[in-house]
Amino acid sequence: MFALKKWEPLGELSTLKREMDELFNRAFSNIAPGFFKGGWYPSVESYVKGGNLVVKADLPGIDPKEVDISIVGNTMTRKGERKEERKEEKGEYFFRETSYDSFERTLTLPAGVETDKVHASYRNGVIEITMPAKGIESPKKITVGLEKETKKAA
Repeated sequence: MFALKKWEPLGELSTLKREMDELFNRAFSNIAPGFFKGGWYPSVESYVKGGNLVVKADLPGIDPKEVDISIVGNTMTRKGERKEERKEEKGEYFFRETSYDSFERTLTLPAGVETDKVHASYRNGVIEITMPAKGIESPKKITVGLEKETKKAA
């Protein structure tokens, strides 16, 4: 036998909201960590070139004086803050928007990097950090074989 239960429309809305939050979290969680939580993380790439480890980070709108780079052991940390202010006046309306986003990214450095000889430069919104990297092995390419599927007769 089923029990009668009082219908609570606001309870239904909170359930719907929770389910929608879970759906969006699952759907967009892989885009960028912290993106929907208001955080901002600069894009980073690292590679070995000419015996140096090169780390590049896109830092548009950030004054290079506001970037802090530190190395402790085999870990390099980059911190900074983006301060952006936009002002627009048209006709009879006035618009002003200010945003402040801070970031912190940590990278584990491979063995063989000489952390006492680091050089950092900034150009066109990109910071480039280089350091000698002797003995770092290049990635090895592994070929994946493709097996033919056998068709089964129905």
